[in-house]
Amino acid sequence: MLKMVDLDDLAQIKKYDSKDMAGSIVFLKDQVKSAWEESKELEITPEYKNVKNIVLAGMGGDTLGPHLIRSVFNVSLPLQIVSDYLLPSFVDENTLVIVSSYSGTTEEVLSVLEDSLKRRAKIIGIGSGSKLIENLKSASLPYYQFDPKYNPCGQPRVGLGYLIGGLLGFLSQLGFISFSDQDMEKTISIINDANKRFSLDCKLEQNPAKKTASNLLGKTPIVVSAEFLAGNAHIFANQINENAKTFSAYFLLPDINHHLLEGIRFPANLGEKIKFAFLETALYSEKIKTRLRITKEVLAKTGIDSVSYSLESDDKVQTAFEALTFSSWTSFYLAVANKIDPTPIPNVEYFKDQLAKRPG
Repeated sequence: MLKMVDLDDLAQIKKYDSKDMAGSIVFLKDQVKSAWEESKELEITPEYKNVKNIVLAGMGGDTLGPHLIRSVFNVSLPLQIVSDYLLPSFVDENTLVIVSSYSGTTEEVLSVLEDSLKRRAKIIGIGSGSKLIENLKSASLPYYQFDPKYNPCGQPRVGLGYLIGGLLGFLSQLGFISFSDQDMEKTISIINDANKRFSLDCKLEQNPAKKTASNLLGKTPIVVSAEFLAGNAHIFANQINENAKTFSAYFLLPDINHHLLEGIRFPANLGEKIKFAFLETALYSEKIKTRLRITKEVLAKTGIDSVSYSLESDDKVQTAFEALTFSSWTSFYLAVANKIDPTPIPNVEYFKDQLAKRPG
């Protein structure tokens, strides 16, 4: 086993966390709450309530919030997430397109905005500023511009609370989801409780996030969830990629039982390389609980290790936010265990730099 950093040594953690990602994770609750309160006040014309479908456009960390919302909320209209330059063919004047870019400079999102205008879609935007907000303003379109003061780290993936809170504000104002101030208070309470259990000060023996990171060190994590936690599996794998600089992928029950179980037999040493990470909850349907148990049996039989975290909340929305807090901290601790700063993304920055020099 790899020799690991002591995750209870605050001085060691701070040595690797040069940009205070831990602070941004703690501020998730403030991001969500401030964006919720501010975005609800956005003036949106009544015709926006008459759309027939919704597209949420964003890239990378900007889509983490949309994935959570699509999975856990009963959105009253068909909702599709687009991470591309162009919109699906069905988009027209009866479509609500929400363009989101934390930085406001995301090339693909700016392209989608242009495409949306051509198709006369109903458009709302969200970001911290720059070109996206400028373009929305010049087109006299509604937008929510947030102040990223609760994200000291500066990376969009740990500022996802702004996008979550903003989207909740838009969708609830338009009547497409049911979510109230009381629901928000419950959500903030859940995040607070989760932060206490997963935070820097909580010792490894009592800290599920530190324990999980320790168990995943040196392995390729394969994240598995189901039903309303599908978005959280996407988020967890993304956070492991960007924060811990570790390859990770996610799969969902029950689909995993129809293909992946045969894909774990080769190469012969696969069990030395991967470890499955299950997000579990008592709120899963009985069919999923049964499948989950048998899936673990098959993995063990094949020599593949797994680790599970059982979420404690008794409400689906609150469970999703508990899972979000858990995965944020776990990916952070895995970065520290890997002896690397979780904030910089040099490969992504190199790619963007080269793309600017060699536009398609």
